Amino acid sequence: MSQGRLLHIHTAARTGRPMAAHDAAVAVAGAGIEGDRYANTQGKYSRFPGVREVTLFEIEVIRDLKDQHGIDMLPHEHRRNLTTEGVELEQLIGITFQIGDVQLEGLRPCRPCRYLNMMSKKQISARLTDRAGLYCRIITGGKLSIGDPITTR
Repeated sequence: MSQGRLLHIHTAARTGRPMAAHDAAVAVAGAGIEGDRYANTQGKYSRFPGVREVTLFEIEVIRDLKDQHGIDMLPHEHRRNLTTEGVELEQLIGITFQIGDVQLEGLRPCRPCRYLNMMSKKQISARLTDRAGLYCRIITGGKLSIGDPITTR
């Protein structure tokens, strides 16, 4: 069993809106995080095929951007819902895992795009190839809280 933890929770009500930070949020199976653009089908990519119920991003990538490229990135700037620590997201593809009481399935990597550059006002998308996050399906909903453990079996 591997374990990491949830560091940050962010949502945006609609495409292009600022990401709001939360200490806790409710994940709804088959929909997304309450109040988030993808749960409300108001996300930039909502009209495209593929599940985007919740997205994850590694804090280690933010640290690497600073250490290796001198780029300062704040957790809300990657525009993913959940910032994790201590778990390689690529290892979660195709498996079921838990964040607190919420059960998720890792689906596929997020791809970096120029939209991320526009929203963050930083040229970071090229530096995020293969490390731009993970799309997940919510299997069992519930409350997510900062500090929740991330566990796999």
